[in-house]
Amino acid sequence: MRPISFKRHRFPPDVVRHAVWLHFRFTLSILHVEELLARRGVEESRESVRCWVNKVGPLIAANLRRRRGPPTGRWHLDEMAMKIASRRMYL
Repeated sequence: MRPISFKRHRFPPDVVRHAVWLHFRFTLSILHVEELLARRGVEESRESVRCWVNKVGPLIAANLRRRRGPPTGRWHLDEMAMKIASRRMYL
């Protein structure tokens, strides 16, 4: 994995990572991320959060893609519905 540089950031890397995670994981707007951080005591502007998302977000995504293994031919099916003799059956 490529290390992510957090130089010249006013807040610790954990705060920046958490803000980016909130934005992408729950598809929150920058305004909502700012409000959630404010509730935790982190007073940061919307513009700073946007810059974090634009700078750190693609690097985190690239590291996650690199860590994920290559796709295989195996499929996993959790639930399946079939209609047999006009009866609906769940497998």
